[in-house]
Amino acid sequence: MAVTVETLEKLERKITLSLPVTAIQSEVDVRLKKLARTVKMDGFRPGKVPMNVVAQRYGYSVQYEVMNDKVGEAFAMAANEAQVRVAGQPRITEKEGAPSGELTFDAVFEVYPEVKIGDLSGVEVEKTASEVSDAAIDKTLDILRKQRRTFALRSLDTATAQGDRVTVDFEGKIDGETFSGGKAEDFQFMVGEGQMLKEFEDAVLGMKNGESKTFPLAFPADYHGKDVAGKTADFLVTVKKIEAAHLPEVNEALAKSLGIADATVEGLRSDIRKNLEREVKFRLQGRNKQAAMDALVAKAELDLPKSIVQSEVDRLKEGARADLKQRGIKDADKAEIPDDIFVPQAERRVRLGLVVAELVRANELHAKPEQIKTHIEELASSYERPAEVVRWYYSDNQRMAEVEAVVIESNVAEFVMSKAKVIDKSVSFDELMGQQG
Repeated sequence: MAVTVETLEKLERKITLSLPVTAIQSEVDVRLKKLARTVKMDGFRPGKVPMNVVAQRYGYSVQYEVMNDKVGEAFAMAANEAQVRVAGQPRITEKEGAPSGELTFDAVFEVYPEVKIGDLSGVEVEKTASEVSDAAIDKTLDILRKQRRTFALRSLDTATAQGDRVTVDFEGKIDGETFSGGKAEDFQFMVGEGQMLKEFEDAVLGMKNGESKTFPLAFPADYHGKDVAGKTADFLVTVKKIEAAHLPEVNEALAKSLGIADATVEGLRSDIRKNLEREVKFRLQGRNKQAAMDALVAKAELDLPKSIVQSEVDRLKEGARADLKQRGIKDADKAEIPDDIFVPQAERRVRLGLVVAELVRANELHAKPEQIKTHIEELASSYERPAEVVRWYYSDNQRMAEVEAVVIESNVAEFVMSKAKVIDKSVSFDELMGQQG
């Protein structure tokens, strides 16, 4: 008998399932007999509990399990026979007035949508390019030198200057009262690196060892400490130690200390360039991939399965709770988080996933083994032992699936770029890295 699929609205469908009561009852009997062989109950030896006692204790739960299993099997067979692609889980409800000896159920479910992708030839996609400049290498060298700087005590009559490391005692009061986090002894910080508020750093600049000073400090309205945000405190600070920073010279010794194979200044700069170029490449790929995906989604027409969107909302909510828990928020797993916060993001992810899947299917954009191998080798090349990293990827199916997904996205992005109207845009290294000039 052919399966009838009723269309309710857009992607929602309904199938009516019929199950013989005898089939359910015989499976219940089989499972109860199996259970009776192992069940332990007071007053009976194992395996000797009478069937009527087992049925009385476990009959309802076993019947519930069998019903779920049988209805699930019937739905899977019906959906397969009707050749429908089921999205999410069906909602199954028992119907009244079934013929004698039968149980009937309505299974309401969603199907995956038809995805229509419009003509991409008229779509404008911005393709970003960037280069590693000598200035970027110089800046990276400065960071590496700062990481290896040494400190020497300044003479007692020398004032604090930018770049010094100072050790201070301080106490801040608001309306005459000390506040939480407003007092410290032997507190160390670098002057001019933004570790402290600018007013605090400005007050310490020019002070000498052993000197004390009182000054007002206005906390910004958006300061992370909510108790003091927007308020002004009176601070007493005493300088206890001033140390001048010494940066290592850019020479062969620095190159050697960094483990550079070619321990020369040229070798060091070459190694930095290679690493920065790898990072630039990955960032450009991410940026251009995003531009291609945005263009693709904008040209696609499809209805979204509500069940898949809801699953994605649930996943995002769980992620948000895990993040709150990591931050030390009490009862984060019970936090009330409304769905609507995540709906736009969930809808976009589902839409993109369905559109990408259709484009991959229609244009044979699946990840080829050699593409996966190349990508893994590229990821591994920045590590000390690349071969071990390659083995680490290949030893785990989840990691391999993640690499495959990245390669597929790259294939899709390249396909979109090949069809679309590409607008080339050049950005500076600092802009690409999100750094100030």
